[in-house]
Amino acid sequence: MLKLFRDGKIWTIPNLLSFFRLVLVPFIIWAYVGQKNVTLTIILLAVSALTDVLDGQIARRFHMVSDLGKALDPVADKLTQVCVVLCLAFTHPLLWFLLGMCVLRESCMAVLGYITIRKTNKVPGARWFGKVSTVVLYASALALLFFPNMPEWLSTGLVVLCLICVAGALALYVRYFTGLWKQAEQEGKAS
Repeated sequence: MLKLFRDGKIWTIPNLLSFFRLVLVPFIIWAYVGQKNVTLTIILLAVSALTDVLDGQIARRFHMVSDLGKALDPVADKLTQVCVVLCLAFTHPLLWFLLGMCVLRESCMAVLGYITIRKTNKVPGARWFGKVSTVVLYASALALLFFPNMPEWLSTGLVVLCLICVAGALALYVRYFTGLWKQAEQEGKAS
């Protein structure tokens, strides 16, 4: 049986920051949908983004990288992204397509990640293309929040850019994961 969190690093600062980001998700929804408070929503998103940046930097700098963190950080990212896109989709209908693409990507990523863990006995880390996709999605969401009356051509352009980034990241992750599978296969044959 796979001992996924075998490194014992659970209650580290980076992991606590990721847990905190998970706790923020319902508050972001509450601020935007329940309170219709865009300013509070932006503040909560900024706090979430800041803790996302901090958890990675702290983990690397202070050698607190853990299997739990590698799994928890992207879950917090994706839940935050999906909640933001869902909230904005009620006022920007084109975002329903982006939400669908995000759900498709995350479903694929969950399956690919599970297969990778089973085949390699390792938790794969985030890649640069996933981070770029995240930054583009957050920047676009913040632009839509800050400027709700932006011209339709611009909001459509932002959504299309996000769709391209999300789809591109998925394609590159498929390539990355299958590469890990092949590598594990070759290492297994060499043993």
